[in-house]
Amino acid sequence: MVYSLGYRRPSYVSSSRDSLSGSEKPKSVNNSITPGSSGTSHGIPDAISFDRIVTGGTCPPVTLRDFMNFLKYVEFSAENLQFYLWFKGYVKRFEDLPESESRLSPEWTQRHEDAENAAYRSYLNQKPLTVEAAGILKAQNLAASETDSPPTEKQNPFNDSREFSSAHLPHESFGADTDTTRPISAFHSVKSGSTRVAELAFEDAGCNFPVTIQPFREEISRIITLYVSDGASRQLNLSSRERTALLKALEATTHPSAFRNVVKTVEWSLRRQAHPNFIRWSIGNGNRPRVIFARGLGIAGIISGILTALLTTLSTAGRGYRTLALIPFMIGIPTLIAAWKGMCVVLHGMHHRHLRPWELFEDDDPSGDTDLKKMSFDSLDSGTSYEDEPWVPKYEKRNIIRKVFDREVWVKEPALRQIQDIIFIQAVLAGLLLSGIIVGIFCAVPKGNFY
Repeated sequence: MVYSLGYRRPSYVSSSRDSLSGSEKPKSVNNSITPGSSGTSHGIPDAISFDRIVTGGTCPPVTLRDFMNFLKYVEFSAENLQFYLWFKGYVKRFEDLPESESRLSPEWTQRHEDAENAAYRSYLNQKPLTVEAAGILKAQNLAASETDSPPTEKQNPFNDSREFSSAHLPHESFGADTDTTRPISAFHSVKSGSTRVAELAFEDAGCNFPVTIQPFREEISRIITLYVSDGASRQLNLSSRERTALLKALEATTHPSAFRNVVKTVEWSLRRQAHPNFIRWSIGNGNRPRVIFARGLGIAGIISGILTALLTTLSTAGRGYRTLALIPFMIGIPTLIAAWKGMCVVLHGMHHRHLRPWELFEDDDPSGDTDLKKMSFDSLDSGTSYEDEPWVPKYEKRNIIRKVFDREVWVKEPALRQIQDIIFIQAVLAGLLLSGIIVGIFCAVPKGNFY
């Protein structure tokens, strides 16, 4: 694939979730997975599209592992990709279940979502309770809860989410009668629109058994604790409405369809924000000290060109000598332009790139631990911070000169090399044009004859 000289690398996309409304996100995601939709018009060729990266069809430095490291160490949002990969694996495992097990978790259909949305809108339209009424309702709920033995942490997988849910839905929806250790028939004793949604899922499937025997119930409880609950270690960037709807769906079923809307939000964030930023970042072949050093060289070259042009103009030398300024200009301007896009022209000449700080010390790990957990692919691992990883203090101790000339490796991805090639050509052509204009201006000025 050969790119045109008008190629532009992907623009930086902020992490704001408000750029699209909830109804526009599914359409945006669908557009992003249409063949050719991620083409060079957006700076991302199909060879390094989101789907190619996730399915393992790319080479370093744009592999799935590189994408995960970027989200973890650069954008600090690895939870989106971790959840997305978990869900893809979860769908496959759920589909592989025997029918006798999968039928225990009915599908969460659009009908159930519409019913839950109606209950939520009805709740929002209610008048707020007075202080006295709220106190009476709280006392009644406390009295009712004392009549039942409280479920244990192991019995109730939604223990971590009740505090959040009760802040957004009618309080009686989350009373003692919604204990997930009871048969589903117990839901009928609670007269609230939101609880009625849970009934619908089981009435449609003809089910009448405890939700605790549903497949993967313990795993779903773990996912809620890690990704959904308020204050979770890997809390997804969801709106309160999305979080509440998901918790209500998971109270009724562990079917993958319960995650339908949340997965759309996460996938939209990955495709339309994280992936373009990752490609933009990957185009740069040098670390920050090397790029700053390259910018300094570019500025020094431009200053040298200006001084050369000034000295030859003010002297008695002929106009032809002023063209000598083209040499430092042609070195400085392309170097500065390329460095402004994160590229070092010296590294590019060899199609090399610097190793990332977290890659430098992988061979120094005495344990040789290179499993998926170390690569942040363990979706059920509660750890998210990397400040305690061994490479952090080691890299901080490296002096600036060593960082500028850190270890280099070959850029293996052909599509990325071609993008870097076209950016280098653009920088050279821009340097040639600007150098010619600047030198032409100096050549038009009469000589000074000062020395």
